[in-house]
Amino acid sequence: ASAVIGRYIDLGNPLDTAALNAIGTENICLLNVTELNTIQPSSLKLASLDPSACSQTTKDILYAKAKSAFSDQRFPAYYKLIKPYLGGAPGVDLKALSKDKVNMNVSTLVSLRRDSLMSLTPSEVQGLLGMYLPDLKKWQKKDPIWEWIQRQKQSELSKLNIGLTGGTQEGYINIVTPKFHPPSAASLGPVAMMLHLLPALLITFLMMSILS
Repeated sequence: ASAVIGRYIDLGNPLDTAALNAIGTENICLLNVTELNTIQPSSLKLASLDPSACSQTTKDILYAKAKSAFSDQRFPAYYKLIKPYLGGAPGVDLKALSKDKVNMNVSTLVSLRRDSLMSLTPSEVQGLLGMYLPDLKKWQKKDPIWEWIQRQKQSELSKLNIGLTGGTQEGYINIVTPKFHPPSAASLGPVAMMLHLLPALLITFLMMSILS
């Protein structure tokens, strides 16, 4: 499939809507970065794709193109169209979505970019999930939700009123202990030599003081 797609592109054919639908979700992950960058955002408007199983690079590229393609749509139509591509969304875009009551299900939430998810506050997650917020409790001990919980203040988690626990308690801070690197033998050489000569130097200094 990859060879056929590559040959198609080498012959000068564009990755338009018809081509993308022919490639389909099962093969969209085969496109390399160069091929992905040839896709015009407008080609995604009528394409039926789901890159959630692709590499993060592929998801990032397609999300940016999908965002451009659907930017003229209003909610909730915009969310429905952009949803398959959200695995490439940066945190700032998710924070904006949280203000639009999109009612994101938890399975979509856990498929987001990890760094994007970790940047969200409890209130922003609440804004994204909307009516699905109570389902978050079922994922409490599952990755990546558990990691997200541990990064939050427990007081903020408690405001969600769904029984989430495991956040940071008030008054506690994470202390990073600096690593101590013992001096090398080479760096100790001059010190050892000085300590060896110190008694002789002190005696010389005292004799000179007495004689003077």
